[in-house]
Amino acid sequence: MTRRSLAASSRSQVPPFAVMDILARVDALRAAGRDVVSLCAGEPSAGAPEAVSAKAAEVHASGRALTYTPALGIAPLRTAIAGHYRRWYGVDVDPARIAVTTGSSGAFVLAFLAAFEAGDRVALARPGYPAYRNILAALGCEVVDVDCGPETRYQPTPALLDAAASAHGPLAGVVLASPANPTGTMASPAELAALVDWCAASGARLVSDEIYHGITYPDDAGEHRARGVCAWELDPEAIVVSSFSKYWGMTGWRLGWMLLPEELIGAVDALAGNVALCPPAPSQYAAVEAFSPAAYEQADGWVAGYARTRRTLLDGLGELGWGPAAPADGAFYLYAELGDQLARFGDSREYCRALLEAEGVALVPGTDFDAVHGGRAVRLSFAAGQDAVEAAVGRILRFQAG
Repeated sequence: MTRRSLAASSRSQVPPFAVMDILARVDALRAAGRDVVSLCAGEPSAGAPEAVSAKAAEVHASGRALTYTPALGIAPLRTAIAGHYRRWYGVDVDPARIAVTTGSSGAFVLAFLAAFEAGDRVALARPGYPAYRNILAALGCEVVDVDCGPETRYQPTPALLDAAASAHGPLAGVVLASPANPTGTMASPAELAALVDWCAASGARLVSDEIYHGITYPDDAGEHRARGVCAWELDPEAIVVSSFSKYWGMTGWRLGWMLLPEELIGAVDALAGNVALCPPAPSQYAAVEAFSPAAYEQADGWVAGYARTRRTLLDGLGELGWGPAAPADGAFYLYAELGDQLARFGDSREYCRALLEAEGVALVPGTDFDAVHGGRAVRLSFAAGQDAVEAAVGRILRFQAG
């Protein structure tokens, strides 16, 4: 009997997320005794709010069985999330339309499975978060890159979407991130309204990634709202994805959520029960406390710290001698071209590898986010805090002077 080749499936052949390989190298260098400053992960250094950690300890110490929960999450957490939308955005959300997920990553898998057919075209901004592209590709969707540069503040526009649809065919969906990873740029209320109108007129589903809401810098963002604008303020047929990972610093708790159009609730419920059974139970019970006044106050304090570090970094860009940088209205990233500093290197990947080995500073090459222009850029995360950023900048200057 002839046996077929037992190779990995073609749809699984997506590029790895370079930041994960960099983190592995950081761990190896630290294990070997090297002092490494890591500015590559979008991971707040403070950890979860004290109220959340205390609740988690109470849950574990109670002795009660941590069993499976409903596939879309426990009722108290879904109710608390609904209250969050009333508090921040003045939007009334039925808890039945909230799906708690295993991180925002789990939300994107479920959302894309429920909303799009294999072969559907879905538009993404480039530069952008690579997992959108890779999840969609693995699910058999056609990813349509929308080249977004500084002239549109790295955000898609109706004109760019018209051009994409003209070149590739009708779009079934548009993924918007505001604040965006890696650039930190935001869509203003007027810009979001224009995208909502375009999607409605074109029959495209809007998927709004809002995981960095709350981490914004309105002093420099002009007309942008301090917390960010929720797509449901304009269109309750959009899919909204959010997470406890960024504003609340709960990356390893693997907990996110979605706001769902009514027609997708049943599909997401069935998919969630089959894919993961339920989100992590201890995280769910503890996360209810994320919506307490004490947790909001602590998280806002961290955001104020990010703002100070961001200002220090932006003020020092001239000394680094890099090229143009995204304005970083929100999130905790600086996405910048390396300019003349690339002269000794083939691209940003070589620059980042050499910097890590020589000076113990970990940055992410822009190729993770933009396969066309990313070889000229890097992403620096300032979530690690002021001391880490200042130490890293000093080492970068020494490296570039060598």
